[in-house]
Amino acid sequence: MSDHAVLHVKGRVLVGPEDVRDELWVVGGRVTYDRPAAGDVTTVEGWALPGLVDAHCHVGLDTHGPVDAETAEKQALTDREAGTLLIRDAGSPSDTRWIDDREDLPKIIRAGRHIARTRRYIRNYAHEIEPDDLVAYVAQEARRGDGWVKLVGDWIDREAGDLTACWPRGAVEAAIAEAHRLGARVTAHCFAEDSLRDLVEAGIDCIEHATGLTEDTIPLFAEKGVAIVPTLVNIATFPDLAAGGEAKFPQWSAHMRDLYERRYDTVRAAYDAGVPIYAGTDAGGSLAHGLVAGEVAELVRAGIPVRDALSATTWGAREWLGRPGLDEGAAADLVVYGADPRQDVGVLAAPRRVVLNGRVVG
Repeated sequence: MSDHAVLHVKGRVLVGPEDVRDELWVVGGRVTYDRPAAGDVTTVEGWALPGLVDAHCHVGLDTHGPVDAETAEKQALTDREAGTLLIRDAGSPSDTRWIDDREDLPKIIRAGRHIARTRRYIRNYAHEIEPDDLVAYVAQEARRGDGWVKLVGDWIDREAGDLTACWPRGAVEAAIAEAHRLGARVTAHCFAEDSLRDLVEAGIDCIEHATGLTEDTIPLFAEKGVAIVPTLVNIATFPDLAAGGEAKFPQWSAHMRDLYERRYDTVRAAYDAGVPIYAGTDAGGSLAHGLVAGEVAELVRAGIPVRDALSATTWGAREWLGRPGLDEGAAADLVVYGADPRQDVGVLAAPRRVVLNGRVVG
């Protein structure tokens, strides 16, 4: 398409869960519902959704730590091909600001670099610090990020032989207060049960993975409006992780298996209680990029109704992150499918067309 071409999307435009329109146009890279004057028009037919959101993704990171720009570009392109056009990057040691200048790559909302306790996280991923320095590092990453900061709330404690909380209550209270003062929200990696109450009562905004939710903490999350991003495609790796650590850390291995086995019940119980849930894959560590369709399918498998699972990667996720969907005048970031994703979320795995900033890119 040339800069002066008009894209006409017709069929079913899913502007919102209850707002379905017959067509939209893309003029100058922007969405409009007003028919433009006749011109060079390209028509795409199908079911259109706002560009998908991966609310837990890591561009610029692999199993060993930061990657070069060429690898980060491939990661972002893989996400784009899957229809992911908005990423909340939940921690990366790489500077990926250059992506903001590329109109052909997904938009990224960054959480800065992970902040972890010394020797309590994956090597080369995080700032590894002690509690007395937490406020200063949270302030630093709040200024570097795009409105988010990422803590590592728990990890294996080799002396205890199991997952334990990384931060004392007072430290997280002060750190979260500082982030909020600077206008940033805070999220935390949490697999286990122990750290959740302190983090939520300290005012945290979101918990990643949240496999340790129980009947005691789920009501607290609902009361405080704390969101979760379950990353179920990542939780699927727990049995292999547990097997690998069985000989050295049997208690940890048993714990990881238990968290895995109750993962769907945990997510469904959180949903039933009214806890906000969003779709994220945890791509970029040990997981491949481009898995957002699989994550939405996992949410449905956990018992979340199809429309709410769709919202977790489209309308609801964009509202939560403060980014527009298919609004009049918004940048035209959308994905067109050959069948209705409200009937079968498996449709998300096969985009017919991907449109980013008004250009057909896939």
